[in-house]
Amino acid sequence: MTALDLNSPVAVVGAGTMGQGIAQVALVAGHPVRLYDTVPGRAREAAGTIGARLDRLVEKGRLAVGERDAARSRLEAVEDLAGLAGCALVAEAVVERLDVKQELLRAVEDVVGDDCLLATNTSSLSVTAIGGALRVPGRLVGLHFFNPAPLLPLVEVVSGSATDVSSATRAYDTARAWGKTPVSCADTPGFLVNRIARPFYAEAFAVFESRGAGPATVDAVLRECGGFRMGAFELTDLIGQDVNESVTHSVWRSFFQDARFAPSLAQRRLVESGRLGRKSGQGWYDYRDGAEHPEPHTAGPADPPPYLVVHGDQGPAAELVAMVREAGIEVREAGIEVREGGEPGNARFVLPGGGDLCLADGRTCAESGDAVRFDLALDYRRATRVALSAGQGTRPATLREATGLFQALGKKVSVIGDVPGMIVARTVARIIDLAHEAVAQGVATAEDVDTAMRLGVNYPAGPFEWERSLGRRWAHDLLCALRLRDPSGRCAPSLALHLHAHASDQREDRPS
Repeated sequence: MTALDLNSPVAVVGAGTMGQGIAQVALVAGHPVRLYDTVPGRAREAAGTIGARLDRLVEKGRLAVGERDAARSRLEAVEDLAGLAGCALVAEAVVERLDVKQELLRAVEDVVGDDCLLATNTSSLSVTAIGGALRVPGRLVGLHFFNPAPLLPLVEVVSGSATDVSSATRAYDTARAWGKTPVSCADTPGFLVNRIARPFYAEAFAVFESRGAGPATVDAVLRECGGFRMGAFELTDLIGQDVNESVTHSVWRSFFQDARFAPSLAQRRLVESGRLGRKSGQGWYDYRDGAEHPEPHTAGPADPPPYLVVHGDQGPAAELVAMVREAGIEVREAGIEVREGGEPGNARFVLPGGGDLCLADGRTCAESGDAVRFDLALDYRRATRVALSAGQGTRPATLREATGLFQALGKKVSVIGDVPGMIVARTVARIIDLAHEAVAQGVATAEDVDTAMRLGVNYPAGPFEWERSLGRRWAHDLLCALRLRDPSGRCAPSLALHLHAHASDQREDRPS
């Protein structure tokens, strides 16, 4: 293990919220910590704030009094860069501007020794570009903490094109010694979490822009059906619409305006109007005193159907068959049907009135006649809400039967517009796709991707964990169907996912 010795001083440059958090992490781990900021007096103020946080940890029983006192004695606010001499690690957490970071780290190089590890906490800039201005670029590594740094476990350890393997290894081991869960990744736009998480926001905004459902309904479906901790609209209100949109634009521009990362016009209008979320009092939701929070669409009570006919293998929705039986509704098996060439399988439920009930697969209800589609739930037993969609050809009686069926299973029902891929299904499929592409490009391992998405954004599972439960071809097939209905290219599966899906078929067809 090549972690820094605890006697080695660590410096943090930038005494804002993130800088204070990183300093606290290193301090509690046992290092002497020096805090510097270009604004006179700010480092001293930040040191006082960190001390108050340590006091609260003692009050909560998370830190012993002696440990707090020792930590306080190791914290020093310095007034100029010369005070960083002798540090083994200098981490910057200053404004997200390439020129500012480059100039700062060049100045740090003039003070510290050549064996000092340099780190940037950038979330959107290229580590390679920052290091390109340095005399010794091989010692620069990205250490991307998540806010609040003392609480969130994930740290992305980012290697720029010139980063030495020894520097990345030392940074990784140090983050782990500090009690964090580090993941290694190459220098790619958005790194891991901010790259792979883009569809979580983009697909929610796309459903809204197509008038498929309002923010409250989309958020409720993502939480209560998809199992996500927060919905996309409430989460971006918490992050700040300007901050979230800035990251989206950065990733989009860095990928040469790839349609899969395209920003949302609806979010742009929100930012332009100054409705930035909780910090401004208004965002997608209104947080001002006395404002009413909109409720998600929830269908009124409907009678359950007396029976349900099952056609084919229901794949990710197979658990529903047992749940229907447990609810006292008769299940009639109709056998397995052959897949249609080029389209998702023909598995479906048939309701007593003759209408079809199908899992979201990227097609619309309009092209299926008298049909209702239901959204993907990553765990149908634990889900408390299910979204349904109906097309122009869907009879009201069919929608009532489908609503009553899911209500009989103990679920709230939200009816949305005829959106191909619905909400959870299209979101999960696109996340899986970007995860495959990142691994294929050598950005990170599949294990690190899963860890990053679970710990960095609190997803209920990692993309590859989802794929193992949904099936190897599920995401590919759904995205192929979406691409036919949205020719912009934003939903097209990557080459990596395409090769993965077809390679699995070839392996299965290969004689033993």
